[in-house]
Amino acid sequence: MKRRTTSHDRRRTEQRLAASRNLDRMTTAQIVRLMNREDRKVAVAVGGELPQIAKAADAIVAAIRRGGRLIYVGAGTSGRLAVLDAAECPPTFGADPNTVIAVIAGGKKAITGAVEGAEDSAANGGRDLRAIKLSSKDAVVGIAASGTTPYVLGALKFAHQRKATTVVLTADRNSPLAKLATIVIAPEVGPEVLTGSTRLKAGTSQKMVLNMLSTASMVRLGHAYENLMIDVALTNKKLINRGLRILAEASGQDLSAAEHALRQSGHDLRVALVMLKRKVTASAARKKLKIARGQLRDALNE
Repeated sequence: MKRRTTSHDRRRTEQRLAASRNLDRMTTAQIVRLMNREDRKVAVAVGGELPQIAKAADAIVAAIRRGGRLIYVGAGTSGRLAVLDAAECPPTFGADPNTVIAVIAGGKKAITGAVEGAEDSAANGGRDLRAIKLSSKDAVVGIAASGTTPYVLGALKFAHQRKATTVVLTADRNSPLAKLATIVIAPEVGPEVLTGSTRLKAGTSQKMVLNMLSTASMVRLGHAYENLMIDVALTNKKLINRGLRILAEASGQDLSAAEHALRQSGHDLRVALVMLKRKVTASAARKKLKIARGQLRDALNE
């Protein structure tokens, strides 16, 4: 991940880790042991941010309920992690592809390779959010380990102007980016084993936090039953088999009964579950879900 070499960066994401000063003289075993020791610090650092993460997830839920979107913004590694998390929401939770989206500096080309200078334009950050018609209904999560990336700074300033909910995920709570957000999530992971390579601990912490934000939000929005992916997209053989196992587990029925209900429901796991648990037809199950406004627990009288 490219970084601007400002004095602020050197104080935070550009600091050197004393334990890895002789990294180039270490054996392979020593390198991986050191990295493993440092990685253990990540979960602890993320744990220190749980109140802010929960606050951000609640804000995201509120945004989506009022018709808004969850919009991630990042550059380099941060942007790619955002793209990954957003891409997983439709197949995992059955979410509309436009509900969770990622905006990355440099566009699609930047997903698989570096786009030189893409992160250095603050104007492009605002431009790209304007292009997707950002509104006050949306929640924007700006992601930058250093907290100084111009592209993300520009995006957050534009989001602030549009009165969107703003969240920042950074490794430096005192960074310029953190000052622009309503909610700041800043796991303090410390210097990297390879100085300035924030694809390491900082990137791992970002992945963990993004997992929490999207999963907690989608579960709170009703896209799970117990701890099962009730809205998983049944788009291939593996996922159809997973759907059958989910249905059997959730209903307490065998796979044969689950398969029959799934066929009768038109491969709709929610409808099939109501059929099995309430012992009704597919038509009656759909009616119950409609009356419950899609709230599965209410349709099941649970």
